[in-house]
Amino acid sequence: MRLLALAAGLAGAGAMAQFPEASQHYVQRLAGAVDELSVVVADFDRSAQSAGLTREEALAELSGSTFLAARNADMTRTITRYEALSSDLTLLRAAGPVERALLLPARLDTEIGRRALEDFRPALPLTASGAGFAGVGFVGGYGLLALFLSGLGRLMRRRPVAET
Repeated sequence: MRLLALAAGLAGAGAMAQFPEASQHYVQRLAGAVDELSVVVADFDRSAQSAGLTREEALAELSGSTFLAARNADMTRTITRYEALSSDLTLLRAAGPVERALLLPARLDTEIGRRALEDFRPALPLTASGAGFAGVGFVGGYGLLALFLSGLGRLMRRRPVAET
């Protein structure tokens, strides 16, 4: 039983140790998305400014035809996405490894996350945060399997039948 629990602990350590690097890949992808969206938004803002309009006024002028209404919706969606991703990037860059682990599920953009995981390759973490997550994973994996096997062992033991 101890050998199985040790194996579970090592598996948990290996899996959890990947989080700091995987989250770093995500933040790098997020930064790239923010950089690209900032080019589009800045270009739109420059066009609006050269026409003597604010962003909101320029968006309002995108109406009157099906194409212009669609373009308005596209730009509104792009600007909203840019602002949300920029905010997420600022928070995640400022966060430490544990705080990032807590923030990331609520801030995860699934498309960026999927792309980051496509390129991610597990590796041996040689950072303090990697070692910390490995330790948590080891304790978690070892502890959960040890508890499960202990409970299973108690259920399997024969209890003496009381004689009456």
